Amino acid sequence: MENKNLQNPLDHYPIPPYPNQEQEVPGTEDKLNPKADHGEDSYKGSGKLTGRKALITGGDSGIGRAVAIAFAREGADVLISYLDEHEDAQETARYVQDAGRKAVIIPGDISDEEHCRLLIERAVNEFGGLDILINNAAYQMARQSIQDVSADEWDRTFRTNIYSMFYLCKAAEPYLKPGSTVVNTTSVNAYKAPPILVAYSATKGAIQNFTASMAQLWAEKGIRVNCVAPGPVWTPLIPATMPQEEVENFGKNVPLQRAAQPAELAPAYVLLASNDSSYMTGSTIQVTGGYPTI
Repeated sequence: MENKNLQNPLDHYPIPPYPNQEQEVPGTEDKLNPKADHGEDSYKGSGKLTGRKALITGGDSGIGRAVAIAFAREGADVLISYLDEHEDAQETARYVQDAGRKAVIIPGDISDEEHCRLLIERAVNEFGGLDILINNAAYQMARQSIQDVSADEWDRTFRTNIYSMFYLCKAAEPYLKPGSTVVNTTSVNAYKAPPILVAYSATKGAIQNFTASMAQLWAEKGIRVNCVAPGPVWTPLIPATMPQEEVENFGKNVPLQRAAQPAELAPAYVLLASNDSSYMTGSTIQVTGGYPTI
């Protein structure tokens, strides 16, 4: 008898080629074609995060939106940190509220240390504490030559992708109790760095080592620190930062022959944020579509 719950990962979601499209950085969900799946209609919670309080950077769209939806349906209140994509953030907040949880949205630049302190303080004040920190927001820009990478762009990439994690973890430490968790978004590019993403790949390698060090540093506090390494994921950042030929064939080079949808990443974050991963710290969950990282 055929099991109708089985789904073929090769064709369950759209496969390349994807339509030609461009967006302004950082990109918005409404202009993405095809539309991304964040688990709006599919994610079912089971109480894994009941009563917890989470802060998600880049929570307005892409992986961050999928994680926010999943966390809320698992029982967590969610603070959504984002740059300036107000409509996307408001829509994500509606999904959190529809799940019966509290949503707080705060725009601003996480490359600024003072803003990171504000985010932690707002989470603690709004929710009465902080249990989960998801360092997910990132900046990238594809460049064909290192000569095309300005010093300002290099600095922006590092400040957004890795400095922010340092700022947020430092600000959060006084509030994190035993059992709290931090999940950082690294990338397959930490292992297989493409030539067109020199700055981005360098930051993702740094995140990998930052996670390893912090996991050891905070182990005695009972605070776990892990990361997720996505492969290609269909988010607004892709058409906003990559050349057309890369967008059209995005994800085609991995064994599953397509980009992931954000909904396919969320369960990894739920696992690392929940008690189900109580003996995992300093670990990386690779969600790469079969792309080898060794």
